[in-house]
Amino acid sequence: MSEFRSGFASLIGRPNAGKSTLLNALIGEKLAIVSDKPQTTRTTIQGVVNLPGAQVVFVDTPGIHKSTTLFNRRMMETVRTALQDRDVLLYVADASIPFSTEDAEAVSVLKDLSTPVFLLANKIDRVQDKRKLLPFIEQYKTIREFDEYLPVSATTGEGLDRVREAIVSRLPEGPAYFPADHLTDQPERFLAAEMIREQILRHTRQEVPHSVAVLIDRWEESSKITKIAATIYVERDGQKAIVIGAGGAALKKIGTLARYEIEKMVGHKVFLELFVKVQKDWRENPAFLNAIDWRSMRGEN
Repeated sequence: MSEFRSGFASLIGRPNAGKSTLLNALIGEKLAIVSDKPQTTRTTIQGVVNLPGAQVVFVDTPGIHKSTTLFNRRMMETVRTALQDRDVLLYVADASIPFSTEDAEAVSVLKDLSTPVFLLANKIDRVQDKRKLLPFIEQYKTIREFDEYLPVSATTGEGLDRVREAIVSRLPEGPAYFPADHLTDQPERFLAAEMIREQILRHTRQEVPHSVAVLIDRWEESSKITKIAATIYVERDGQKAIVIGAGGAALKKIGTLARYEIEKMVGHKVFLELFVKVQKDWRENPAFLNAIDWRSMRGEN
């Protein structure tokens, strides 16, 4: 009888490589929010997958980027932490766009690591000529030897079974870290705040997406309805006007779409109240970042 295996696998890579979509596809549930804006993911999110004879704890991370603000520097700290004490690292690269100097620089975070690292060439569904995948992978090989080279599509699911098999083969023998019904380390309050922020990312423009923080101020739950009050923080009056929209139309749309997603998560009706406030330059304000617990974007209460 084969032994049970368990361990941790971090997903890392540049912004918009598809890490969050991949996390959701690998675990079969929507945990991480997704948008086409860079730096959508701001903190680590765990997703637990139970497979025959194994349990894998996936850890999604912010995209590797140059740190221009205190907030961004703290995001990069979470990436570096996610490289430590892991059984497998999954470096996710966007195979649908040409290899760049930024890609070469991002791979440098892997130097001096002895942990097995897989290169996941993602978004192969967007690559018309599959012959281009080999030269793409070869460019990564010139910088570093990876333990596995796996073409995948987080959108269609192509190649994901091979990813799971390769991960399990590298995991140490040991008991499951979490009960079978455990899905994530993040509470529903965090996930709800992220679902609100996801809709803001999708329906606003210009500088607004990077300047938004969402805090859950109140969460009252009963068997039939969950009442939620949340504050959307921005850095400028102009950004506040964009989020609210003409006659409040933009905020109403954001609230309606977010409420729909939250209802799917909690399994019953949700009453969602949204407020918008200006907190000037909050990404450079240590006191504000500490007060909101920047790692999980939750308020103190």
